[in-house]
Amino acid sequence: MPEGDSVYRAAKQLDQGLSGQVLTRSDFRVPSLATKDLAGATVVETVPRGKHLLTRFDNALTLHTHLKMEGAWVVQPVGRRWRKPWHTARVVLRTATTEAIGFSVLVDLVRTDHEDRLVGHLGPDLLGPDWDPDLAVANLRADPDSTLGDALLDQRHLAGVGNVFKSEICFVAGIDPRTPVRRVDDLEPVVAIAKHQLEENKDRPFRWTTGDRRPGNKYWVYGRKGPCVRCGTPIQRADLGPPGQERPTYWCPRCQPPA
Repeated sequence: MPEGDSVYRAAKQLDQGLSGQVLTRSDFRVPSLATKDLAGATVVETVPRGKHLLTRFDNALTLHTHLKMEGAWVVQPVGRRWRKPWHTARVVLRTATTEAIGFSVLVDLVRTDHEDRLVGHLGPDLLGPDWDPDLAVANLRADPDSTLGDALLDQRHLAGVGNVFKSEICFVAGIDPRTPVRRVDDLEPVVAIAKHQLEENKDRPFRWTTGDRRPGNKYWVYGRKGPCVRCGTPIQRADLGPPGQERPTYWCPRCQPPA
């Protein structure tokens, strides 16, 4: 599942592969943008914003993409065979040497000065230049009735945490993810753990939080079917979240006692 660290790496790949180059072709494979043509535009940069990607051009337009649950960008030399099914491509950007294909992504095209209409609702970005831990804590505090797990996933509070990091952050903080925010006395360490975990993983090809990259040992609790690596208590799992948005959540009942 794409989370803030994955989006950061995708932005870096797009930025390094396309920036400064002139598009020789663009292909939007969504009905609302089917007639749009960016050929002739120069790619200025691609930047991440939480789980969103903003690719800016010198014609005052921005391509906004979101990876959803299964989306991905692939950047490769022109002419190379695509690694994913052609029918899942939603946008293609091509220069004289490079081709970038967005598979199963959400796509929008907006004026660059209107980007806030798409990402202005987001809280401070854990991996962005706007990161503000005090604002992130205040945003969480303003949602006292949400569980900590749900509040961390709400991108309006802080941008970049996904379902894997949600469970891992709560474990390292020693807090049951079902705990209401109002019962968490000190949110500053929680936010600091979130920042640390995403920073540590933003440049890694594979995500891990334990320091142990062996299969089955990358995460403290997420996806674990056996006992807790710290205390040996069986890991608990439940689908938690607002109706229709439930996500698998993992925790250790001993290391993360209910509040």
